[in-house]
Amino acid sequence: MIEQPFADLESWVAYFREASLPVLRHTVQELGHLRENAENVSSRALSATILRDPMMTLRVLGYIESRRGARQTTDITTIERAIMMIGIAPFFRDFQDLPQIEEQLRTHPQALLGLLKVVHRARRAAQWARDWAMVRHDLDVDEITLAALLHDIAELLMWCFAPRIAIQARNTQIAHRHRRSAIIQTEVYGVPLYEIKMALAETWHLPQLLTQLMDNRHAENPRVRNVKLAVDLARHAADGWSDPALPDDFKGIRELLRINQQSLVRRLGVDEATSALLLAMEDKTGQADPPSRNSEVP
Repeated sequence: MIEQPFADLESWVAYFREASLPVLRHTVQELGHLRENAENVSSRALSATILRDPMMTLRVLGYIESRRGARQTTDITTIERAIMMIGIAPFFRDFQDLPQIEEQLRTHPQALLGLLKVVHRARRAAQWARDWAMVRHDLDVDEITLAALLHDIAELLMWCFAPRIAIQARNTQIAHRHRRSAIIQTEVYGVPLYEIKMALAETWHLPQLLTQLMDNRHAENPRVRNVKLAVDLARHAADGWSDPALPDDFKGIRELLRINQQSLVRRLGVDEATSALLLAMEDKTGQADPPSRNSEVP
C-alpha cells in the first residue's frame, strides 16, 4: 500500500504500471460460474460480466494489448471484440486466481466502501452514456459505454493502492465542496488524477480512440461530450439529486440529445418521486429547453 504520495507524475505511473490489478469478488464468482459451462458461454455473456467491473475491464484491455501481434493494425475498442480475439477457452485458462479487491482492502473498510461507491458511479455513467449514444444513433455504442466505465479509473486505483490518501482526498472534498476537484487532488496526491489517467492510458497503450473518448479536452466532439456528461451526472447525483451542478448537467444533456427535460428525466430510470423533483427543478441557466426530436429509443 502507498502510505505517502509520490513526488511526481512519473513515480505514480511507474508504480501503477507494475501493479497487479485486483478485481471484485463478485466478478471472480461470476467467472467461476461461467467457467463451469464454458463450452456454452458466448462472448456477449462473458463481456457483460466483465463490464460490471472497471478493474477487470482494464485487465482484459491490458491482456489483449500485451499479446498484440505485428499484423494487428486495428485497435480493439470493445470488450466483446477482445473476447472474440482471445477466445473463450483461452480466456478462462489465462484469467484464473485473480487478486480480489475485498481481500486487498480487508483492513481498510472505509476505503472499500469508497471504492464500491466509485464502481457504482462508473456503472451508472456507462449505462446513461450507452442510452444517450443510442439516442444519438452513435456508430458504436459499446465504445461510448467502455469509455464512461473507465473514465475515473485513476480514482479507483487510488482507493485500491493508496486507501489512506484516498480517504484524505475524499474528506477534503466533502469539507470544501465548492473547491475544484483538480486543485484538491493536486494538494493531496501531488498531481491531479486526470493527468495520472491520461499518462496511464499512454503507458498501457490503451486504444487511441478510447483514450480520446476519456479526455475532456476534446469535449467539442459529441462522442466525448456524451461520455463526459454521463460521468458528470453520475458524480453529481451520487449522493442524491440536490447538487447545485445538476441544472447545468441537464442543460448540456438536453442540448446534446435535443430532447426536453421531461424526456430526459424519463430516460434516467429514477422513481416517481425523484422524477417529480427533477421536473420541478429550476433551470438555473435561464435557458429554454430545446425542442424534443422525439427520440425515444428503447
